[in-house]
Amino acid sequence: MIESSTRTEHSKQFNDTKLSTRGKKAIIAGAIGNTVEWVDWAVYTTFAVVFAPLFFPPGEKTAALLFTLAVFAVGFVMRPIGAMVLGVYADRYGRKKGLVLSISLMAGASLVIGLTPTYAHIGVLSPIILVLARLVQGFSAGGEFGSSAAYLIESAAPRRRAFAGSWQQVSVATGILLASGMGAIITSSLPEEAVSSWGWRLAFILAATLGAFGLWLRSSAEETETFEKTREAEAAMTKKPRNALLSMFVQHPTSTLRVFGITIAGTLLYYMWISYLPVYVSVNTDLPLSHALTANVIAVVIFIVLLPFAGLLSDKIGRKPTMAAFAGGFVLYAWPAFHFLNGGFWNFVVIETIGAVLLLGYSANCAVIMSEQFPAAVRATGIGVPYALAVAIFGGTAPYVTTWLSSNNLQQFVWVYCAVAAAIGLVVYLTMPETAGKDLD
Repeated sequence: MIESSTRTEHSKQFNDTKLSTRGKKAIIAGAIGNTVEWVDWAVYTTFAVVFAPLFFPPGEKTAALLFTLAVFAVGFVMRPIGAMVLGVYADRYGRKKGLVLSISLMAGASLVIGLTPTYAHIGVLSPIILVLARLVQGFSAGGEFGSSAAYLIESAAPRRRAFAGSWQQVSVATGILLASGMGAIITSSLPEEAVSSWGWRLAFILAATLGAFGLWLRSSAEETETFEKTREAEAAMTKKPRNALLSMFVQHPTSTLRVFGITIAGTLLYYMWISYLPVYVSVNTDLPLSHALTANVIAVVIFIVLLPFAGLLSDKIGRKPTMAAFAGGFVLYAWPAFHFLNGGFWNFVVIETIGAVLLLGYSANCAVIMSEQFPAAVRATGIGVPYALAVAIFGGTAPYVTTWLSSNNLQQFVWVYCAVAAAIGLVVYLTMPETAGKDLD
């Protein structure tokens, strides 16, 4: 009896950690599709300093960059709307359909940006088209996170959920890496005049082409068993599907606020370190943009390689300690990181890499811990809406705020901006309940 019980326990533990064939396919399809979607999103920031003067009236270079980064922030304004609309869509009609729709919108908008004539050719229509295309991309990105997180976590083995969820962030970082890689190759291999005239357009068109591949991949993916069972249960009860947005606010207000709080430090520091820091360094030091982007590629590669291992660590020791290590680390690291930036290539590689390693605590956990807050019927909406609101307020404005501080000779406060966000995150992470091992419905 004891041997039988032991075998049963070992079998349960094996099933709790073993990914099914369907789960493995879901991770591959979800991660690759998410990668190409984020190439489309990140290529804007990568080339913002290049095409900024082309879409706005001739004038001071810093003003043009600020205008372009304001458009970047405007894209984030649409993310909560996209999370509401596409999140509800994914909770009602399926994660797969939501992901197919989001990547179609993202790739189409990238193609529009790549083909839009400059201000010199069509005047004020140029920035208007840029803003509209970025609004569509923001709408798409808002729906992407909740749907992709729910898709990956619902496809995972119970004791490998953080590992599966980490691939959502692997794909995001890989997308940013590819965008930075395209930036490094294009800015290094083409003359400056060619980069400004058509090189940056090539990046957007390539991103749109990758989006078409992601669309095909997602169209051939399977729906999650968790969602299918939820729909079957509702059908058996002749129950009308609930309004996921209303249910999120009425039935899960604490979880909704918690997801918002979890996101504040993560999104601000992620966009600062992984997306915008190369531009910041190129503007504020003597390091050329091409060198800064190359350093960024090195740091992001290390980040990507370590992410699944950070997910496994979270599955082993819990969400709270790994997320608290991220936030507490940045409270201590923010000042030396900005204080010792000197324009040297290897100096920047080290500063970027340390920040990227600290970010593992957030990025390995964000998809799983947000998914663990909600039941399947409202999961995509519950993840997506508060996450998108926090990203719009704190992530989307980070490059603009940082550039504004720098352009007004207030660079000494950039580290304070980052440290305060990290301190807020630390309080949230230390006071939230541990959800590792929690059953998902």
